[in-house]
Amino acid sequence: MKDLVEVIAKALVDYPDEVVVTETETDKSIVLELHVAQADMGKVIGKQGRIAKAIRSVVKAAASKSEKKVIVDIMQ
Repeated sequence: MKDLVEVIAKALVDYPDEVVVTETETDKSIVLELHVAQADMGKVIGKQGRIAKAIRSVVKAAASKSEKKVIVDIMQ
């Protein structure tokens, strides 16, 4: 999941070298924290959060085979 979020984010931003994804796994969930440059926040979130919602939907679909809930947090 971490690699998927990283590839998607790097394709969207102007500063792909500053994209960092950290993964924290618990018994029932996986939390992915996406860190991007301040200038790229708007590109990752999108108008009214549409891009962020799309990223979360793709990750949720990819994780549907596993029994764990995947949470994507976009950080600054």
